Amino acid sequence: MSELIKKNAAELIDLMAKGEVSSVEVTQAHLDQIAKVGDAVHSFLHISAESALATAKKVDELRAKGEKLPLLAGLPVAVKDNLTTTDAPTTAGSKILEGWVAPYDATVVTKLRNQLMPILGKTNLDEFAMGSSTEFSAYGPSKNPWDLERIPGGSGGGSSSVISSFQAPLAIGSDTGGSIRFPGAVTGTVGTKPTYGAVSRYGLIALASSLDQIGPVARNVLDAAYLQDVIAGHDPHDSTSLPNSLGSMVEAAKRGTLKGKKFGLIKQLAGDGFQQGVRNRFAEAIQIITDNGGEIVEVDCPSFEYAIDAYYLILPAEASSNLAKFDSVRFGMRVTPEGNPTIERVMAATREAGFGPEVKRRIILGTYALSSGSFDKFYGAAQKVRTLIQRDFDAAFAKADVLISPTAPTTAFKFGEKVSDPLAMYLNDIATIPANLAGSPGISVPIGLADEDNLPVGIQFLAPSYEDARLYEVGAALEGILEGIWGKRMIDFAPNLEVK
Repeated sequence: MSELIKKNAAELIDLMAKGEVSSVEVTQAHLDQIAKVGDAVHSFLHISAESALATAKKVDELRAKGEKLPLLAGLPVAVKDNLTTTDAPTTAGSKILEGWVAPYDATVVTKLRNQLMPILGKTNLDEFAMGSSTEFSAYGPSKNPWDLERIPGGSGGGSSSVISSFQAPLAIGSDTGGSIRFPGAVTGTVGTKPTYGAVSRYGLIALASSLDQIGPVARNVLDAAYLQDVIAGHDPHDSTSLPNSLGSMVEAAKRGTLKGKKFGLIKQLAGDGFQQGVRNRFAEAIQIITDNGGEIVEVDCPSFEYAIDAYYLILPAEASSNLAKFDSVRFGMRVTPEGNPTIERVMAATREAGFGPEVKRRIILGTYALSSGSFDKFYGAAQKVRTLIQRDFDAAFAKADVLISPTAPTTAFKFGEKVSDPLAMYLNDIATIPANLAGSPGISVPIGLADEDNLPVGIQFLAPSYEDARLYEVGAALEGILEGIWGKRMIDFAPNLEVK
């Protein structure tokens, strides 16, 4: 294993800027790791080796000429396969889009290209981002490098496993109900869901438009901050894009501190019913916060108890609407039944063959929730609960600077344990969903290994909308303290990174 792939993104940026290593060397080292572990971990659905090396070579040539380069120029990155790209297929993990190449780049992808970052490829996900394990990917699940028999989280398990197996220093994910943060928790990586609208969704294949948010996946908080600073910003192509900058996340991470901050311990997410090892590490993190000048205050968010119920009415309803475009007519797969089929029969046959079981389940649920006679009873009621959750956040942030909880109730579970029980799968997102319903930013930071299984545990920090910098400030501070205690990074504890 090349030592280059073990370095953090910030370290690689510095080495390349000093001319001590080339972008081609960095990019090739990661491509070599992809070749070594790719089949076993299955993080990528498409690998763009040729174009990545071409970008890296261009960066090296410009640097040799003394040209001024963007900050992250030459640093490789992986992109979740629900973001459109003109030079690689975009499948959203679904057979219905197999082989489809988009006619335009997502805004986030354009920003990465403008930074001259070599894009290594497109990462695996649950079909149309519906799932918590990548077991619903039409192309097979990604694996958790800590234990290849366990899930790497979902829907962004491809992006989290890319980072935790050193196949890329940075990755892009999307978070609709925790799909960046939950994978971060179970793979020992850092994942951020920015404030809704902070990062353009233009070119993101929509799951639930009022919940979806693109964000960074990294091995430490500072690296995630670098990536958020690059991908954030107003975009006229996205009507929900925030008009103003939220400031520098890198500056916030570099000044990281816990001192003087009030941390709201969410009563409903304090660990009751969570795995004991998760509770132990969370309790230790709380002690570290108080020992380093932070103040813990309990906050009561009673509506959080209904967050999952509301979410699984709102999300399917929006998904049902968003996925209506996959009709066999405009793009993607087309299945033609025998005989003289009508467009309705072609559409039905295509969607039957192209959509997987979880997508069908949510479309049916969402269509029912939006149907005449059910709209007010289900979808309308869920939106009222959403308003109550937003009010709970407002009240909590009146008492605390940031809120804290475990990111997930358990560590990574084994493949097959929950795939046949949708309700058990949905409960993985019990701590992450409220932030999506409110549009608030959240981050998951590793805090150690559970006693029972020696697998990663994450702590979640939540901040008021537009205050993403608070996440990076406290997240980087806690991370630095923990690494001082451990004597190394969380990722360096992982046992299965040398996959043959």
